[in-house]
Amino acid sequence: MSGFVFSEKPIEIVEGDGAFVTDSNGTEYLDMGASYACVPLGHGHEAVHDAITDQLSRLTYVQASYPVEIRTKLYELLAETAPKTVDKVWLCNSGTEANEAALKFARSATGNSKIISTKRGFHGRTMGALATTWKDKYKKPYEPLIGDVEFVAYDDAEEMANAIDDDTAAVIVEPVQGEGGINPARKEFLQRARVETATSGAALIFDEVQTGMGRTGTLWASEWADVVPDMITSAKGLGNGLPIGATLCRDWIADNYGSHASTFSGGPVISAAAHATVSTIVDEEIPQHAAEMGEYMMSEIEAAAEEHDLGVRDVRGNGLMVGVEVKKGANRVLRDLAMNHQILALPAGRTVVRFLPPLTIDETHVDRVVDALTEALD
Repeated sequence: MSGFVFSEKPIEIVEGDGAFVTDSNGTEYLDMGASYACVPLGHGHEAVHDAITDQLSRLTYVQASYPVEIRTKLYELLAETAPKTVDKVWLCNSGTEANEAALKFARSATGNSKIISTKRGFHGRTMGALATTWKDKYKKPYEPLIGDVEFVAYDDAEEMANAIDDDTAAVIVEPVQGEGGINPARKEFLQRARVETATSGAALIFDEVQTGMGRTGTLWASEWADVVPDMITSAKGLGNGLPIGATLCRDWIADNYGSHASTFSGGPVISAAAHATVSTIVDEEIPQHAAEMGEYMMSEIEAAAEEHDLGVRDVRGNGLMVGVEVKKGANRVLRDLAMNHQILALPAGRTVVRFLPPLTIDETHVDRVVDALTEALD
């Protein structure tokens, strides 16, 4: 029976190990979607498992107004690893909550209401974050949403600059658009957004719900962009499969954030999972590995597409956030990969096949994907 919210796929997953998941029939699949980038260390990672079980044996939950050692350690770790001065942390349960908080914080800290977002952007499904999401199919059933939101073309520095004025509270942007089709922004676009928001007094929010935690080849995408925003939102890869989000802020935001809270903010078990995840990603230099594997994957797909004339329009991305734009439609390719090659991937619109694998994959995994993709498209 289908669930009320999600339509179910015809594969019942019962087990996961590293880059692989197994269904109820015993069939093993290479997981090149990682459930929308939520398991950057792969399924069943030992360090995360041990941290969770240890914390469960001592304290499952206490409300965030009571200090807990593991939550404090997570605060400190995120502050240490974030770009300089973005060192205040608010924890929540998902990416949309992290973005919702960032929008509230920006309005409170600036006293302004105007939010600038980008066309094809996706920032979540709660009422505030949804208002900054581009596609009407997500928004129309729930309108009217919060007002004073303006959309500009993604990666158009001039249009962005012209939209920012003294009434602007925030600009929210993904360094690489995920749902919008795996579209990396140019450094110049992100840097211009930084200059213009700093001049007007608006907050610059980097939505790193999907790009953070090493996904694009650096721990935070803001690092390769050489930009320090006022806020960074994180979620998907932060707990290696457990539900957690975070809004990281500069002091001027944190000192004027208004009133905001969440019952399950930084629960001990979730904090333990996140601390183990981030520690492992940093200590084992996972972002560098993701950069290398992503470069290898994109070059191999491009070579195969050219050799076999596969009808690939574009291969793009950063690190292990890879999009392959195809002529024949993404869903057909995804079905072929899953049913005939036991490879799970994701769509990003109607024409882009999206790969967001665990950041721990190696060349043998990539080679398998390239061979399967070649067969599916040939």
